[in-house]
Amino acid sequence: MLRQFLSGEAGIDPSQLAGAAGLPSDPASIAALMSQLQSAMRSSGDGIDWNVALQQGRDRAAATQTSVTDAQRASLEQALHIAALWLDEAVSITELSEQPRLMTRSEWVTATMPVWTQMAEPVATSISDALMGALSEQAPEEMRGMLAGAGQMMRSIGGAMFAMQLGQVVGQLSSEVVSGGDIGIPLLPDGTAALLPQNVAEFGEGLESDDQVAIYLAVRELAHARLFRHARWLRLHLISSITEFSRGMRIDTGGLENLAEQFDPEHPEQLREMLTNGSLIPPKTDAQLAALARLETMLALVEGWVDVVTAAATERLPGAIGMAEMVRRRRAAGGPAESAFATLVGLELRPRRLREAAAMWQAVTDAVGAEARDALWAHPDILPGSEDLDDPMALVRRLTHTAEGGEPELDDVDQALEDLLRGDGPERPTEPGA
Repeated sequence: MLRQFLSGEAGIDPSQLAGAAGLPSDPASIAALMSQLQSAMRSSGDGIDWNVALQQGRDRAAATQTSVTDAQRASLEQALHIAALWLDEAVSITELSEQPRLMTRSEWVTATMPVWTQMAEPVATSISDALMGALSEQAPEEMRGMLAGAGQMMRSIGGAMFAMQLGQVVGQLSSEVVSGGDIGIPLLPDGTAALLPQNVAEFGEGLESDDQVAIYLAVRELAHARLFRHARWLRLHLISSITEFSRGMRIDTGGLENLAEQFDPEHPEQLREMLTNGSLIPPKTDAQLAALARLETMLALVEGWVDVVTAAATERLPGAIGMAEMVRRRRAAGGPAESAFATLVGLELRPRRLREAAAMWQAVTDAVGAEARDALWAHPDILPGSEDLDDPMALVRRLTHTAEGGEPELDDVDQALEDLLRGDGPERPTEPGA
């Protein structure tokens, strides 16, 4: 059946299926789609060819991008220079060792795709395994041996389709982001900051001063990049949390069976609906919900810190308050491509507790200053947690007590260890005859 479809003999219109999967349906894109699927069918490798995602993303980005003009480059370079000077006054974290970059949309896709594929690969593998499991369970006994032999081909084709969808999402996202850290996660290598001039210009449309917008966005991007360079553990911790969550994703095989039974080739929108509404992803497990809560807290801590230091560094900008609120609303709502990624991978990259985190960081700054605030990023064990977002004043009291020369308050684990070392722990029962 697959060979007949890929050779055009199955009576199914490839453009309809491409549209249902969220892929372009113009003739050139359809030809590229069929070529990629044919190549995947002949592939003997076990992994997914993520070069497909990279090419799709580049093509999607290039279709809408414009080149960086000399005037844009000069204006943004000046904005980045001013932003670095202002940020020095607001944080105790040193400046970046590398010069910030100005990227086209295609360059942003190329630079960030390794992280996108790292996050998406566990879900792609889960989809392929679920598809094969459903087919094997439903197939007649005499066909199971043949399906087992075709398993690698099915995985290759399923992986290629997923990679193409991911490429389209990242390509579309390249028209929505304004910088390397705009999504909140470290998509670029450590110590790398970048602005997308075309998107910065579109972000500032309708606002009074393009220069103010450029400086404000430059401060945010530099703050984000400096934080991840300063807290060396943070990047690995955050990406590992995301991939750990993704590995827990499972596909509803019952939904796949219903899709196979009800699918009408003449109405491919049914397929698109199931692929885009998340109905193939079952409810999250308790472990996943706990992992998601920890991840959302970490994202909120990062974004809240960036908000606070950006506000302090841009006090001179008349429109800073309005731009800050605009950025918060934009992050809370997310763009179409971010929503598509959430459906594709089952994960929303939105800091739901952003306002609480920003309020906590501001309270800490007011109480103990920027240096003590930034020192909390030195190790994950001393970083505030969700309970500190609930009661920031308790955190402030602890930090103030320590700053005034008092002994640091111990948590339950540290207190138990301290008691044990002092011999104040629970007495051991006396053995008979001792």
